[in-house]
Amino acid sequence: MSIHASMGKKPGHGVMAGYLETLALVERLHRLLLDVIKDEFERVGIIEINAVQALLLFNIGDNEVTAGELKSRGYYQGSNVSYNLKKLVDMGYMHHQRCEIDRRSVRVRLTARGREIRDLVDTLFERHAEGIESRKVIDLEEMESINTALRRIERFWTDQIRYIY
Repeated sequence: MSIHASMGKKPGHGVMAGYLETLALVERLHRLLLDVIKDEFERVGIIEINAVQALLLFNIGDNEVTAGELKSRGYYQGSNVSYNLKKLVDMGYMHHQRCEIDRRSVRVRLTARGREIRDLVDTLFERHAEGIESRKVIDLEEMESINTALRRIERFWTDQIRYIY
């Protein structure tokens, strides 16, 4: 059952209702972010790379990381990290190299082509930030407050995974 379906079965008040609304908004915002990236790529004629892969390239940026670090650093939120890394390497967006110490581990970094995608996403996000500010969608203080609240939820969820009450 989706979060949206659950919302209709709960009373419309209290922390539970607010929590379910927050969950639904986070889920919807993530999907919308992917749609926004997809639309931008279609607009500029980039069709071989999907929004998840583009966001992965953006998040890696100038870093060199292992596949395991991608999730722990928050660079990748999906479940098919190996698939997406292989595709990005095969398409020439990333270099990969076996670690000399641990031969099972692979380090990845962006190629020049990958940096072009990263820069395209960065420009898109800059344009959004400017639009949010110029249209007074939300101010910096409100954004900081939202981010603080979301970090608290992130810590709560992390604790739930680690310490299962």
